[in-house]
Amino acid sequence: MNPARRTTATATAATALVLATTGALLGTATPAASAATTCNSPVYKRQFFANTGFSGTPKRTDCDAAVAENWGAKAPATGLPKDNFGVRWTVTRDFGSGGPFALTVAAQDGIRVYLDGKIKVDVWKNVTSTAKKTVNLTIPSGKHTLRVDYANFTGNANVNFTYTPRTSATVDKVKPLAPTGASATYDQAADKVTISWAKNKEMDLSGYRVYRQVKGGTGWHKISGVADLSGTSFTQWVGASGTTFLFEVRAVDKAGNESAGSADQTVTTVDRTPPTVTDLEVYQENALDGVFLSWLSGEGSLEYHLMRASSPDGPFTVLKSASNSALDETAPYGETSYYKVSATDTAGNTGYSSVVSFARPLAVPYLVNGVNRPEDGGGVDLTWWMSPLAPADFRVYRHDDTTGTQLVSCDPELIDTTYGLRHTYLCTDTTPVPNTDYSYWVTTVDALGRESKPSQSMGRFYTDATAPPLVTGFTATATEYGTVLDWDDNPAADLAEYHVVRLSTVDDGTQYTYVGRTEAGTTRIVDSANLQDGETHTYYVIAVDTSGNANDSSAEAMVSATVTEHDLRPTVETPADWLVSVSAQVADGAIGVDLTWTLSNSYHGTDITGYRVSRWNPATAAYEPLTADPVTGTSYTDATAAVGTTHFYWVTAVHADGTESAPGDAWVALAP
Repeated sequence: MNPARRTTATATAATALVLATTGALLGTATPAASAATTCNSPVYKRQFFANTGFSGTPKRTDCDAAVAENWGAKAPATGLPKDNFGVRWTVTRDFGSGGPFALTVAAQDGIRVYLDGKIKVDVWKNVTSTAKKTVNLTIPSGKHTLRVDYANFTGNANVNFTYTPRTSATVDKVKPLAPTGASATYDQAADKVTISWAKNKEMDLSGYRVYRQVKGGTGWHKISGVADLSGTSFTQWVGASGTTFLFEVRAVDKAGNESAGSADQTVTTVDRTPPTVTDLEVYQENALDGVFLSWLSGEGSLEYHLMRASSPDGPFTVLKSASNSALDETAPYGETSYYKVSATDTAGNTGYSSVVSFARPLAVPYLVNGVNRPEDGGGVDLTWWMSPLAPADFRVYRHDDTTGTQLVSCDPELIDTTYGLRHTYLCTDTTPVPNTDYSYWVTTVDALGRESKPSQSMGRFYTDATAPPLVTGFTATATEYGTVLDWDDNPAADLAEYHVVRLSTVDDGTQYTYVGRTEAGTTRIVDSANLQDGETHTYYVIAVDTSGNANDSSAEAMVSATVTEHDLRPTVETPADWLVSVSAQVADGAIGVDLTWTLSNSYHGTDITGYRVSRWNPATAAYEPLTADPVTGTSYTDATAAVGTTHFYWVTAVHADGTESAPGDAWVALAP
C-alpha cells in the first residue's frame, strides 16, 4: 500500500510493479505525483477529494499499488478532513482473454466499483463497522478500466478492494489467448531444438506447454513434461533421423483451460544411425505382478518394444511398448522365457538389444491375513493374494507343537478380483483347537503336479469364539457437567474392556459417536465432551474379551440407555462476526479452566491493547468480566470456576480507543 503522506513527486517508479495471481498489486512503493500524474498499469491513479461527491479539483493525486487502507479516525492526507472525504482509484490494464473474476470489497463507509464506467459493486452507506461484499462477473478480453470510489462519511475509515481471477475448473471455462511471437532454433551439432515465445498477458496463467508432431502426422504430443513451463523457452533433444517436426506452444490457466496453439514452427533434423539398446536385465520378479525388466537406450530412439520367446532363437513376440523398463505380467510360471528389446527412431531405423533369459519359479501365494472367526461354529479365516494367470489349485498347511504339520481340508474361494492381477482367495480352517498356537502357509500346484515353495508363514493363536454376556444395570444420568454412564461389572472371566458409543436422535440411526473406553473393572464413564444443549441421546455399552469377541453384532444386541440432557446454553447468542478464536480446556489437576485464543487471520491491525475475558452467569443471564482490567496476553486461567457444571466464556479484543470487538466463545465441563 502507498499511504498519501509518504508519496513524492513522480510516478515512474511504478513500472516495477506486477500483479500477483491473488489479485493484489505487489511491488515497491510508488511516489506521489503532480496534478498531471501518469501511473503505469497495473498501478492505480489515486485522487483525494474533500467531499463525498468527488466534485471539484482533487486535493491530491498520486499513484498507488493497491486499494488497501485503514485510516481509522484520522484524515487520509494533509489538507483533508477526517470525515466526509472521498478517494478515487483508477487503472486501465490488459485482461488477456478475460474470464470470471471476483471483485471483493471491504469498507467503512461507502464503496462503488465501476468496470468501463458501469457500476458492478455498490455498498454505499454510512456504517459503524466494516461492510464486505464479493461480486462474481465475467470480464471480456482485452483492455478495460476499473474505477473504485470510496467515501468516508463519519467515524473510522478503511477500504480494501481486490480483483481476482476465479480459477476453479468448474467456474472458469475461458481459454487463455494463444501465445504469440513463437520461433524455433535448431542446433544441428547437438540435435536440439529451442522453442521461444512472447510472455502471455493472462492474469491467471499457470504456464505453457510445448507440443510436437511429425509433419503429416495426425496428432500433437506434449513434450514439455508433466509440470507446466514458467519461462518463455523450451529446449528438447530431437534426434538425428531426418524427420520434419512441427512445434507449437499453448498457454494454460489455473483452471486447466488450454489455449489454441501458437503459429506452428517447422524443424527438419539430420538423419543418423539407428538407435541402440544395452544392459537389458531382469530387475526383479514378483509372483503377483510379473517379471520386471529394465535397459539402457541409445540417443535417438523414440519407441521401444519388449519382446519374448520360448527359446533364445525365437520366434519373438512383441509384448508391449515401453520406455526404458517394462513389466511382463504374462510370463509363464515354472518355465524359462527369453527377452530382447527393439528401439525405433522417427526415421524407421530399428536396433535390438542382446537376448536375456529368466526362469520364473512356480507361483507362490502371498498370505495376507489370518483371523479368528467367531460365527458359524468358529474357525480361522485365511486370505491370500494370487495372480489370475497362476494356477488356482492351492494347498493350505497348518502346524502346532502337539500334532505337527497337517494339510488343512478346505475349499479356497475367489472373493475379490478388484485389483486386476491381484486376486484374493479365502479358506476357512474349521478344525482348530481353542487356545492353540498355530502357523499357517499356502502353496500352489500346477497342471504337472509341481508344488511351489511355501508362502510366508503366519502365526495365529486360536482362542474361544464366545462373546461376553450382555452388560446389565446400564443407566445414563444427565448432569450439568455431562452425562454420567454406569453399569454392572461383566462376569466374563476373560473380560478386557468396555466401549461406549452415543446415538443422537438427530442422526439417521447409522452413525454412532465413540464416547470412550474403560478397562475391565471400571464401570463408569462421563460424556463431558458433548455440549449440554437439551438433546436426547441413546448410549450403548459393549463388553469385549481378551480374544476380541464383543457383544455388538447388532444394535438390538447391545445394551442401551436413553437420556435427555440439561440445556445449559446461554440465552445470549454469540455474534457471528467474531474477531477472536477461543479454546477452553480443563486445567491441570482438574482445578479451573485454561483459556487460550488467537486473532482472526483476516485482521491485520496493530491497535489491540488487551483482551476482556467474561464468563456466563446463569443467575444474572449475562456474561460477566473475570478481571477488572483487560488481560494483556493470549491466555487466562479461570481458577474460580466451580466444579460440577459447564462454563461458557466470551473473549473480546480491546482496541486502543477503548472499543471492544465482537466476542469469540468457548465452553468446558468441569466434573466434580
